[in-house]
Amino acid sequence: MFSKHCVNALVGLALALGAVTPAAAQEDDPELIFKKSTVFRLLSPNAQLAVYALDDPLVDGVACHFTVPEIGGWKGWAGFAEERSEVSLACRQVGPVSFKGKFEQGDEMYRQRRSLFFKKLQIVRGCDPERNVLVYLVYSDRIIEGSPQNSTSTVPIMPWGNNPAPRCEQFLEK
Repeated sequence: MFSKHCVNALVGLALALGAVTPAAAQEDDPELIFKKSTVFRLLSPNAQLAVYALDDPLVDGVACHFTVPEIGGWKGWAGFAEERSEVSLACRQVGPVSFKGKFEQGDEMYRQRRSLFFKKLQIVRGCDPERNVLVYLVYSDRIIEGSPQNSTSTVPIMPWGNNPAPRCEQFLEK
C-alpha cells in the first residue's frame, strides 16, 4: 500500500515527465465516449476499456471510433505501466466527404503515447483508388520491437445528399 506522500511524489514525477497529460491540454485529443471496467481493484483504479471518437483532421465527413485497454492499479494511474497493444477500430462516413489537402499512403492521422518512453499507438490513412475507399489502420509499435497487434477499417466514399462522392485518388501525393 502506498502512503499519501508516495502517491503524490509519483504523480508529481509522472507530470514532470509528461506521462500524465490532462485530456483538455491537447486540442487533437480524441473525445472519450465511455469507459467500461474489466478488472476490479479494491484499493486502486480498475483496469478499463476506453472508447474514443476521432474526426479525421484531413478528411471532413469521416469519423473513427477506437477502443483501447487502460491498465489499472497504481502504476497505471501514475502513468508508469506500459499499456497493452490490443486496439480495435471502426471508421465511417458521417457526412459529405471533402478533402482539406493531399496525403500519402500510410500518412499518420493520429498518434498517442502508450508508455512512459517507447510505445505509441498510431492510426494511419490510405486510399484504395480502384474502389474509392479510405483505409484506416491502427497499430501499436515500440522503438526496439514492434507489435503485430492491429486493426483495419474501411470507409467507402459515397455521395451525401446532393454532394457527389470525391475520388480519394485525386488527393494522393504521387
